[in-house]
Amino acid sequence: MRRSKQYLIDDLSIQESWRLFKIMSEIVDGFENLSEIGPAVSMFGSARVQPGEPLYESTVELSKKLSEAGFSVITGGGPGLMEAGNKGAYENGGESIGLHIHLPMEQHNNPYLNIRSDFRYFFIRKLMFIKYALAYVALPGGYGTLDELAEALVLIQTHRIKPFPIVLFGSEFWAGLVDWFRDQIVANKFANAEDLNLFIVTDDPDEVVAHIKKHVII
Repeated sequence: MRRSKQYLIDDLSIQESWRLFKIMSEIVDGFENLSEIGPAVSMFGSARVQPGEPLYESTVELSKKLSEAGFSVITGGGPGLMEAGNKGAYENGGESIGLHIHLPMEQHNNPYLNIRSDFRYFFIRKLMFIKYALAYVALPGGYGTLDELAEALVLIQTHRIKPFPIVLFGSEFWAGLVDWFRDQIVANKFANAEDLNLFIVTDDPDEVVAHIKKHVII
């Protein structure tokens, strides 16, 4: 027997209502898991970089220095540069947090986590990165890294959140994007020249820490 159109609409409404409860539950769980962490820096980067590669090891060093400066480190909790970010803080005795996202190609957690929080929805995970970070460090990465970076830049640009330090770590990797920002977005007046001041680019872990400490009180 065919169901009426009204019946199908009602089914969809019930399904969406349950999804809202799942979303609310995930937000509450995130707040509860992260509510007592210390002042934190969120780090983003590729899951495909292997231990022993120069970028992996420099990320470990950077994370260690952030930990020594009194910052907790938040990453996506997965492999690659996320693992390197957690490892530096964890091995230094600092607070290492992973915000794990469930993906179709199941991404494993790295073993360097003091605190882990799990998410099904990217937008909730991004909320947690923003809410609990005093600064962002964007390491070389793919679409996910660009997504997190763009989210922070637009929220600061539009004054939806208070400005905080954003660092692009790895000048050779980021040079082309920064040039494109200047030569296309700013040159075509899609953004103001001052918007290029929302971030710095560096290869020096000590400069990252100094820049964050200059703008953040902990």
